[in-house]
Amino acid sequence: MIRTAVVILNWNGKKFLKQFLPGVVKNTLAPDTSVIVADNGSEDDSAKWLAENHPEVKVIRLDSNYGYAGGYNRALKEVEAEYYILLNSDVEVEPAWAEKLITFMEMHPDVGACQPRIRSYYNRDSFEYAGAAGGYIDRLGYPFCRGRIFDTIENDNGQYDDVREVFWASGSCMVVRGAAFDQCDGFDESFFLHMEEIDLCWRMQNAGYTISYFPHSVVWHVGGGTLGYGSPSKIYYNFRNSLIMLAKNLPAKHLRRTIFIRQVLDGLAVVMLLFREGRAAAAAVLRAHRDFRRQKTAIRTFRTLTPNPGIFTPHTTMNRYLLYEYYIRKRKTFTELRWR
Repeated sequence: MIRTAVVILNWNGKKFLKQFLPGVVKNTLAPDTSVIVADNGSEDDSAKWLAENHPEVKVIRLDSNYGYAGGYNRALKEVEAEYYILLNSDVEVEPAWAEKLITFMEMHPDVGACQPRIRSYYNRDSFEYAGAAGGYIDRLGYPFCRGRIFDTIENDNGQYDDVREVFWASGSCMVVRGAAFDQCDGFDESFFLHMEEIDLCWRMQNAGYTISYFPHSVVWHVGGGTLGYGSPSKIYYNFRNSLIMLAKNLPAKHLRRTIFIRQVLDGLAVVMLLFREGRAAAAAVLRAHRDFRRQKTAIRTFRTLTPNPGIFTPHTTMNRYLLYEYYIRKRKTFTELRWR
């Protein structure tokens, strides 16, 4: 068993590997750390390029595209490490970035997963959409971050320089304790991609772990490398997976009411998307709800096997409605939000 495995899941991302993998190899210096690329059934000769240009990097070749959740589950079964750093292929890292994260994890054995400070690759002084300075959810399960609420992204002016317990760590760059990952049975493969890391972090908290943000390690993320932020596929997975996550993990006393409110709000979102983005975007939400209903048997089975789903911690879960805070009260940044 090695101490740390930096595992990059790749799907047709040869251009990102060319751009960012040399920096990851150069800046990941600990002798007990390995850099591994798990190729998720790519069709762009990624594996061939890796063999010719980075023979020092181990390649795990999967026979198909299993998505983020299934790809990582299969890849990590072939890697024995105390810590896994799950890294998107479109991420630039700083020197000693991994060593800083692992040192923090070593000092805090209760932490199941942790993310660094995630900035935008194109706007270097700005936080990046997918993670920023650590993730939270509101009482309806809408995810947001310190540094990013919906489409409002803040510049990084040092306002989030503190180490902080959060609700979820970003799948674009997160270190996961191997024992916690195994105890929680890894990612839920029904998600395929998007929000699987939030679901995992929720289940880790149910198992007694905490999730952290560590700002002293910094990475820069391109974002949207697999699916564009406004693509119908991304809309579909975000809406469907959000409902699945809530149905799996909410406390029983909140379940029916929360799902009903989300269904009403998603109906309004269909109308909005129809006028703003077109039929394909609106249809993606309808398909998401259709396929969510098809998952109900599996969700009931999960809840039966999970004795106490739905731990809510008041400092990482906002007991208010984020939509109201953002659109009605015009509170656009994390520091402006009101918590109970």
